Amino acid sequence: MIAGLILAGGQGRRMGGLEKALLDLGGRPLAAHVAARLGPQVGALALSANGPAAGYAGLGLPVLPDAPEARGEGPLAGVLAGLVWAEGLGAEALVTVACDTPFLPEDLVARLARHPGGAYARAGGRDHPTAALWPCAARGALAARFAGGERRMRAALAGAQPVEFAAPPDPFANLNTPEDLAAAEARLAAEGAR
Repeated sequence: MIAGLILAGGQGRRMGGLEKALLDLGGRPLAAHVAARLGPQVGALALSANGPAAGYAGLGLPVLPDAPEARGEGPLAGVLAGLVWAEGLGAEALVTVACDTPFLPEDLVARLARHPGGAYARAGGRDHPTAALWPCAARGALAARFAGGERRMRAALAGAQPVEFAAPPDPFANLNTPEDLAAAEARLAAEGAR
């Protein structure tokens, strides 16, 4: 089984004063769109967030905070918490995605899983290290790198296989500005009209 984790982080993944995961996109929280794309592809799905769990209750997902000693240390701390959770479920791997990527490919997990030693998405020549497959067996080595000071997702994926996805538009593009959110609204409306 492969488990899935939406990286929301919290306390920093904000736009306009609101948690990005909870921003409204087409009448639903942004993370709900991501969950709808990733959920059918995995055996279990959770949200990595350090904000108050009650704020995310409407998503209907387990909320995994970072380990206390790793809080505020970036998305790699969330990956480690996710790997502990995934191992507890008996999963062999964890696929992570950012909470602000509502147009994920519907074959993301299948394509990343072709590389069980680790893989990450690439679109239009641009790497997307938050969209990655992390083998549960590598948790110890990743934890050691984290304890040694590594916080960069790209560096933590050294040796992982890049998997190319079609672009444009980039299916992993992050929504970082109100303009990005407005463009996503327009794209969502256009896709719904087809």
